[in-house]
Amino acid sequence: MEQVAIFTKQHKAAAWEAGLALKDWLAQQGVRASVTENEPGPPVTPLPPGTDLLVVMGGDGTLLSVARHYSHLGIPILGVNVGGLGFLTEVALEELHPAMEQVLAGQFEVEERLMLQATLIREGRPCFEEVVVNDAVVNKGALARIVELTTWIDGEYLTNYRADGLIVSTPTGSTAYTLSAGGPIVYPTLREILLLPICPFTLSNRPIILPETVTVAVTLGDKVRDTYLTIDGQVGETLGPYDRVEIRAAPFNLRLVKSPRRSYFEILRTKLGWGTGAPPCPPGPAPGAGAAAGPRKSGAFCLP
Repeated sequence: MEQVAIFTKQHKAAAWEAGLALKDWLAQQGVRASVTENEPGPPVTPLPPGTDLLVVMGGDGTLLSVARHYSHLGIPILGVNVGGLGFLTEVALEELHPAMEQVLAGQFEVEERLMLQATLIREGRPCFEEVVVNDAVVNKGALARIVELTTWIDGEYLTNYRADGLIVSTPTGSTAYTLSAGGPIVYPTLREILLLPICPFTLSNRPIILPETVTVAVTLGDKVRDTYLTIDGQVGETLGPYDRVEIRAAPFNLRLVKSPRRSYFEILRTKLGWGTGAPPCPPGPAPGAGAAAGPRKSGAFCLP
């Protein structure tokens, strides 16, 4: 590994200082690095030539922004949380140097995660397009107002949603807005698209999990007002009468460097307050029961 690009959360001094410290540490290891404060808009300065790794210093929101800008390049991203533990920024700041030592030694694993691509079509022509890490949301801006959305799967009519909105999510996004809206938690490396109405008027409208091969289309009628398409809660576009939003799998993946120190399930337990320690193994049968003598404990697991 020869070149690392470090992105820090905008207007967060602790993240900027940590980025500079990492740059100095990498220089001592013979690795070149650049430090850039992340901006919400499109990147102005291109990555340094030959960049092998992106390091994001901040929170999940910063990583979402960097991932949308650079995932098409196929460069792995390591998320470092400057603050609390995140779902995407898995490495805590105090773990950074040991984690980077493993990365520089090539002892790391990269997860390939599904991303989506949302296209807004107006009067038959694309007028807005953005890649999606977590979710694309169509919803009303006004309080207590219902939006009517006609939804199609690969050109086949699905249903008319009358709801506060509609979320189209990746498995990565299943622990974001989708989770708050009552959706399922989906293992992040699965290749599925989640369709979730927000507070539907018809209670039989339930979440649907679809294969990554489909195209989800959402069309609006002539009376639409104050309705928006929002990508990852960060960027978006105002929708108008007869607009059509098409959402499909992106032609590239999010490539995340896995934390060498914790699993996805440990992150779930920590973030969702499910408990921090494994329970004791259940008691086995009485001694002398042969192969069925009960489980034996290995770390946090009970093995047969």
